[in-house]
Amino acid sequence: MRKKSLFQTATRIAAAAVAAFALSGLAATAARADELAKDLFGAQKLPAATTPHSYGFYSKGCFSGGVAIATDGPTWQAMRLSRNRRWGHPTMIRLIEKLSHDAVADGWPGLLVGDISQPRGGPMLTGHASHQIGLDADIWFTPMPDHRLTPVERENMSATSLVNEKTHLVIDKLWSPAHERLLKRAASYPEVERILVNPGIKKKLCDTVKGDRTWLRKIRPFWGHDYHFHVRIGCQPGSVGCKAQESTPAGDGCDKSLAWWFTEEPWRPNKNPDAPKARDVMTMASLPKECRAVLNAPSPQSEAAVTMGDTGGSGVATTKPDAAKPTIDVGEPPVPANAFAPTPIKRPPLPLPKPSR
Repeated sequence: MRKKSLFQTATRIAAAAVAAFALSGLAATAARADELAKDLFGAQKLPAATTPHSYGFYSKGCFSGGVAIATDGPTWQAMRLSRNRRWGHPTMIRLIEKLSHDAVADGWPGLLVGDISQPRGGPMLTGHASHQIGLDADIWFTPMPDHRLTPVERENMSATSLVNEKTHLVIDKLWSPAHERLLKRAASYPEVERILVNPGIKKKLCDTVKGDRTWLRKIRPFWGHDYHFHVRIGCQPGSVGCKAQESTPAGDGCDKSLAWWFTEEPWRPNKNPDAPKARDVMTMASLPKECRAVLNAPSPQSEAAVTMGDTGGSGVATTKPDAAKPTIDVGEPPVPANAFAPTPIKRPPLPLPKPSR
């Protein structure tokens, strides 16, 4: 009887231990689900070494199979390297390289590439709400200089704002036809769904673009974006879990929908400035379930192995540009000067409700 009693006691203890272990596992899973996604994704140094897929929406998601653009190419230089945000879906990276080559042929000295995405996407520790699924990229309006920037310069060099913060209009002495050509070239690619610019820049284009204006439909006004423009491409084939953004409205966007931006409403102070930003409270539970697998996926052998155009660790791309870097000043336009007269200050028509971007 004593042996039977001891056996029953041991059985109960073992069962209790198993139950406690199971409960602790559930608690750990629940705790990880409540972890801030920005901390987990911000800690990743390399991408998920799997097939390229985007999961979720531009402002709530992640992606796998990311690649980095080389820090230096013949027609581009990457900025703010310490952020480790030069990663994107392969289609996005190829498009940036193509834009850099085409822009040089158009008379732009080369691109300064800002933030694209973190290695595995997801919400960032600071800055953007979007850029989470590898399909967004920021390009500076400042042309690439005629020398390779040092690491210190890349961190500290300031981009130049093209917009007067009081009037919300373009500063005419800083604007050139080359800026228009750069934006038109970016909008010409079928992969690009929209390009976000400051409302003043959109207005400048509306007031000055001659001839074909269909590409202006992709140029969308939004807060900020006075020193860079934001290129967004659509969900790529194979990304079943990618949520597309609604199509841009018909027309060139130079009608009453632009007028709202030149009223007081969009510039009023935030009524709740201390409210946390979405990225600061977003947990893993709020992201697509695939994002957990993206976090747990293996990394590639090295950064060089997944850097497009890289020479094997130097960060200098070896791809050939489509044209030699021009020596002309970006302010020397091969177009009639009267097409780019100073933007007149006009009283805008009565605004419509806040437009979508």
